[in-house]
Amino acid sequence: MGVERSAGAVIFRDHLFLLLHYESGHWDFPKGGIERGESTEQTIRREVQEETGITDLNFAPGFKETISYAFTQEGVFVRKWVVYLLGETSQPEVRLSSEHQGYAWLTFEEALERITFKNSRQVLRRAHEYLRLKGHAI
Repeated sequence: MGVERSAGAVIFRDHLFLLLHYESGHWDFPKGGIERGESTEQTIRREVQEETGITDLNFAPGFKETISYAFTQEGVFVRKWVVYLLGETSQPEVRLSSEHQGYAWLTFEEALERITFKNSRQVLRRAHEYLRLKGHAI
């Protein structure tokens, strides 16, 4: 059995959330594997910059969501954990990596409809609720 650990971000600006369209066809948040010696925040900053070109990212204090899921890759059962932080940016321009075929800045409702996986939709709901409780009109 394999184990993978990744970190990602629910990125927002103004009243919009950023979703990436992955080469495999699904829509999700930017994320990637945690490298040896990296903190969660370091991983997220590196992955977000590599996947989107966004360097302006301010993390919301107290927001952290973890999801886990399993899949089979080349005949090996893999358990994966992904930690998400909530990050605000003022940078609207996105420069995609070769891993992605598109992106979209979407309202909460639009993003909820577009996200492919149920566990990612739950992360978005929690992020939206966090922002609402903190007084963000999003």
